[in-house]
Amino acid sequence: MFYVNPHATRAPYPADLQDIMSIARAQQSREWLAHWQGLAPGSTPLRALPDLAASLGVRSVLVKDEALRSPLGSFKALGAPIALVRLLLREFAGSHFTARSLLAGEHRAALAGVTVVSATDGNHGRALAAAAQSIGCRCVIVLHAHVSDEREQAIAAHGAEIVRIAGNYDASVETAAALAARHGWHVVSDTSYEGYEAIPRDVMQGYATVVAEVVEALTATALPADDACPVTHVFLQGGVGGLAAGIVSYLWERWGAWRPTFVVVEPEQADCLYQSAISGRAASASGSVDSVMAGLACGETSPLAWRFLQPSVDAFMTVTDAQAVEAMRRLARGSEHDVPFVAGESGAAGPAGLIRAAAVPAIASAIGLTAQSRVLLISTEGATAPSVYAELVGETAASVAGRQQAWMAR
Repeated sequence: MFYVNPHATRAPYPADLQDIMSIARAQQSREWLAHWQGLAPGSTPLRALPDLAASLGVRSVLVKDEALRSPLGSFKALGAPIALVRLLLREFAGSHFTARSLLAGEHRAALAGVTVVSATDGNHGRALAAAAQSIGCRCVIVLHAHVSDEREQAIAAHGAEIVRIAGNYDASVETAAALAARHGWHVVSDTSYEGYEAIPRDVMQGYATVVAEVVEALTATALPADDACPVTHVFLQGGVGGLAAGIVSYLWERWGAWRPTFVVVEPEQADCLYQSAISGRAASASGSVDSVMAGLACGETSPLAWRFLQPSVDAFMTVTDAQAVEAMRRLARGSEHDVPFVAGESGAAGPAGLIRAAAVPAIASAIGLTAQSRVLLISTEGATAPSVYAELVGETAASVAGRQQAWMAR
């Protein structure tokens, strides 16, 4: 499915949105994260895939590889720590805590009575558990029926207490909120709902680190034109909308009316953003929400994220599980000029969307995808469930990494 958004505008970044998320606050978050040992030092790779670009008939394809962001294996490692730090700075405003001292675990004794809780499809919960372990507070994670045992074990390894429920992701969000209300815990969620926006805002602001690194890498060389963004199109994973909002807000503020064309990609059975675009308001998915793209298997749009997406995303589209798996395999194979690398199920959704758009002339025409297009993709995760990855790709992540090393050594 594909839908051109009639509400998308080409205008300067609105002041009311800048009050919520801005490049300045994104930079502050980045500086704080630089002191967390849970992240790998430096920027993640920005991979050029010239053979893929040639096969799709575009000028260039760049993929930001977030699998290497941290041992957690996904971009989510950027959002949960920032949200938790900002929460604690607010709650302990008179205690002279700093982001650096919190992330270093210097206030464990003072935070022993603090409990944070969240629902997750896997990656956000793992990131929150890791951040809470570093900082020294208790963490409870609510998992729904479709989260694999492998992902549960990865979260529990960071000391989190696991609560299992029947139902889907949205049911786990409700359970986390109910537990927090009952016990006086703090919800640290990556999706917003009525009366709950501050923490999801902080999560989304943390994600802007991804695009800040991209902009730095691309603007280090000559731009196509002084007023033009160095990429013409950005394909972004959907989910509840948090990642897309974090990326869109940064590029929109940076380039204003000359921003790139934004396309949001979702699983066809978890299409809450697509349905929101059609209805003109934050809406629910029309399908079962059960997808191999586990990190995107969300049924309810984040209302806060939608405030950023409705006026800026040019088109919304869905892909099938099979299309995502084929994109995973294409990226894993590599080619003579394209380095092989590991992209997880949700990480491959953006590439799958680009491949689909390039193959359908009507879609390519609608979004202006041409031989001159310079496309940015974000591979949001690696093999966060290694056995699932191996089953889908037909090769282990370790095997792909070995071929990547051989390719780079040529």
